Amino acid sequence: MLFVEYPKCTTCKKAKKFLDDHNIKYTDRDIKSENPTAEEIAAWYPQSGKDLKAFFNTSGLIYREQQLKDKLPGLSEEEKLALLASNGMLVKRPILVLEDKVLVGFKEKEWIEALNL
Repeated sequence: MLFVEYPKCTTCKKAKKFLDDHNIKYTDRDIKSENPTAEEIAAWYPQSGKDLKAFFNTSGLIYREQQLKDKLPGLSEEEKLALLASNGMLVKRPILVLEDKVLVGFKEKEWIEALNL
């Protein structure tokens, strides 16, 4: 299981504590130093059951600075993937990659169900 996080993010800290409290083993990856690739995100988003837009950190500074809210609808899937792969701060976090499912963001109820807790 892969846990992709930004260590300074409070939501990521909550998610990590949740995993630790439930004695769940995972591989930790810092999204800023090792950003997900376009190929990884292309594989993950169908497994998440969400639209690719859900992988964007819409509350992030870079998202707002680049006015992506207005630009995203006009971009192709390849352009969106390239954008996400260009900067880890554009990617919503945490991401938990399970064998057959990917969780984006931390919603405790969703994680409990996905992890069969």
